[in-house]
Amino acid sequence: MTDEPVANHTFGWTLGVLLRAYQSTVVTVIGDLPHGQRGYQTLAAVVSGRHPTQLALASYLGIDRTVLTYLVDDLVEAGLVERRLNPNDRRQRRIVATDKGERVYKELERRVSEAEDHLLGALSPEERAAFKDMVQRVACAVSDIEPAKDPCQVADEMLSDGR
Repeated sequence: MTDEPVANHTFGWTLGVLLRAYQSTVVTVIGDLPHGQRGYQTLAAVVSGRHPTQLALASYLGIDRTVLTYLVDDLVEAGLVERRLNPNDRRQRRIVATDKGERVYKELERRVSEAEDHLLGALSPEERAAFKDMVQRVACAVSDIEPAKDPCQVADEMLSDGR
């Protein structure tokens, strides 16, 4: 067997395989978190505190505002986040992680990180870090191309093209 890539393995095919493997791996470690991976990404963004409003969260995550409302409702019901009045603008609510939400996120972050390390096991720890950094830079650079488009929809469309 050779280390040379097979000619018919295109970049799109490679991304599709990696995305499917990532989704199936992460789903198992996230467990029963409301909305699964999307809920995890939302909780991560809330815990970071960089996107305090639903509008900011929706924009950052690429999720329709109305869909995000239901997602946040479910995270509130699970006791992971809460809506608080913005002291600077009473018409606006801030989305804030609860103590439980922060504890749950830290545990999930640890599990997801372990799952990612396992998934990227063909790479050395240094290569994993470099790969994640490069993928993140590309994602941030292209995120402005279609900011209103839901990333999950894009991924679903990408994956369904290969079926």
